[in-house]
Amino acid sequence: MPNAGGPAPRYFADRFIDSIEWIAAIFVGVVAADVFISIILRYFFNVSIPDSYDFGRLLLGILIFWGIGATSYRGTHITVDLLWANVSRAWQRAIDVFATLVLLLIVCVHTWTLYDKVAATRTDNVLTFDLRLPTWPFFALAWFGDAAAVVLIAIRTYRLLFHPERLAPPPQVQVIE
Repeated sequence: MPNAGGPAPRYFADRFIDSIEWIAAIFVGVVAADVFISIILRYFFNVSIPDSYDFGRLLLGILIFWGIGATSYRGTHITVDLLWANVSRAWQRAIDVFATLVLLLIVCVHTWTLYDKVAATRTDNVLTFDLRLPTWPFFALAWFGDAAAVVLIAIRTYRLLFHPERLAPPPQVQVIE
């Protein structure tokens, strides 16, 4: 129960959600730094970082999988609201619950199959080109992001069904004419 006049209480799930978003943000910074440093070194010094291409693509994959959870929980991914915008609040909530359940199913199946890819990459001893580093830890880190997405989507589903007031409202786009 929220404090009268005070800030809303912070639940464990909210701290978990914030942590996932911070991890995704850190990977955005790491990918941006990798690209920026690689370009500067190549352009000004004619030097390349060993495996920078491999690191870039592997880190981008990690970023995408960690970002899936954050965008899915917040509902900030690309949506088409033609039907949703023209129905009552009750139907909007029903559509939201249905869409989130479908998303949860898809991400669960994806997480399961990605785990197989991590195991196969480790078993096959796939290495980077220059430094011959194993790539499976990168795949495993991406899998953890996908597994975190399952947890976040499950939290969103629970909150949609039982505590819709705990969901942050989606950002509104303002049109200036």
